[in-house]
Amino acid sequence: MALNVLLETTLAPLHDTDTLFLIGRADDLLQERVRAVLPSELSPSAWDAMVRGARAGDHGAAASTWLDARPSKVGAGVLPEACSRHNSPSRAWAIPAMVKAAGQPGSLGLLFVLGKDEHLTATVAAAARALPSFSARSRERDNTVHVAFWGESGLITDLDAARQLMEAVRFAAHMVDMPPNRLHTQVLIETSRKLAGRLPGVSIQVIEGDEVRQAGLGGLWGVGKGSSQPPALVVLDWAPEGAARHVAWVGKGIVYDTGGLSIKSRTGMVGMKTDMAGAAAVLAAFVAAVNLQVPQRLTAVLAIAENAVGPLSARPDDVLTLYSGRTVEVNNTDAEGRLVLADGAAWAIKNRAPDQIVDMATLTGAQLIATGRQHAAIYCSDEALEQRAVQVGKEVGELVHPVPFAPELFRKEFGSPVADMTNSVKDRNNAQSSCAGQFILNHLGDWTGPWLHVDMAGPAEAHGRGTGWGPALLLGLLAGEPTA
Repeated sequence: MALNVLLETTLAPLHDTDTLFLIGRADDLLQERVRAVLPSELSPSAWDAMVRGARAGDHGAAASTWLDARPSKVGAGVLPEACSRHNSPSRAWAIPAMVKAAGQPGSLGLLFVLGKDEHLTATVAAAARALPSFSARSRERDNTVHVAFWGESGLITDLDAARQLMEAVRFAAHMVDMPPNRLHTQVLIETSRKLAGRLPGVSIQVIEGDEVRQAGLGGLWGVGKGSSQPPALVVLDWAPEGAARHVAWVGKGIVYDTGGLSIKSRTGMVGMKTDMAGAAAVLAAFVAAVNLQVPQRLTAVLAIAENAVGPLSARPDDVLTLYSGRTVEVNNTDAEGRLVLADGAAWAIKNRAPDQIVDMATLTGAQLIATGRQHAAIYCSDEALEQRAVQVGKEVGELVHPVPFAPELFRKEFGSPVADMTNSVKDRNNAQSSCAGQFILNHLGDWTGPWLHVDMAGPAEAHGRGTGWGPALLLGLLAGEPTA
């Protein structure tokens, strides 16, 4: 099945659909200017009753009615009123459920009525989460969804950035949704190559197979060498003329995580195709950033591997030498993400010397305990960057919340009798999400630039599907970066 999503600058395509669904807060949906765009067969009083009858609560509510014309179904998705200081004023958390409530029996028209124009980015990203592009079902027909946005001054027609974000979120979710027999390491490498080849001004470097070991990427090699598909470090660069500011993004690309020899349980392993969501977000955001011609120099580093069980798999008690030169005693092969991220970030520092590093990963189950399913946990060396990430997250609807940044309290958790450190903590009750981030920081050496670690294990997946979480945050952070 192909679910085609078209962002429209007129309302005509929405009215020529099987279902027309309007989504917004109740007061916005009840505006006279909104009533004016409803099908003439639906009386204003019936619309008002439908909107007022939907009890939005904390997560929104939907109501619909049938007409003897096209569109044959008209509905309202009423967003909640409640919004706390740690949430997004766009009500982004409720939008995917409202989109799904519209249904997709045929063609669908979605009109988002924004309380403020500044909610556009968050609304686009949230809508994209409910419109996945991957399906392996054998009997599904193609559908088309027409999407428009009604702002404070009428229909929004400048949608270039919105289209790039919609594509980025859906592409990231598509990669996460692909089963591991369709998206193994070589597929992700070749996908990166093809994308780079289509982007003027972008260069790509791929370190793969035994080159990973030879390059000194001991963490990435140790994690990936047990698989029949060898690991790789993929680096994409965008360097527009005149760019003085350089940002590096590092994504965890574990295409499947069995846990290695510290193997996961039968139920704990299911869903581990999502463990490359960080790399998917970085790659999708990079493509969007280049298409939008961002003025900063940008490097995307994808640390790609499968954490498999095999005769060459790393063992607990193995000692690995990472790219930083520091040695790590493996005490848990299921704490593999930090090994590949540490190598990726250290490689970026030595070979690209960026001004800022952001790494993104589905790193720990502890993140969900610390900050939940909607808020990614951030561990950040720079207070200004931390605060900006929180604000940007609210603006774009990809929420983040800081976990304590206190290296002096967490370094002790990695003490080893034979190596510089272990890869997993001694005390699992001592801020595991912070400690996982601290492990990466342990390998950044003397680099003193701002570094942001994003653990998005919770928000990367919902109801068994990838959400495409991450591109909106990365692009939002980039938009706030100085160019010189």
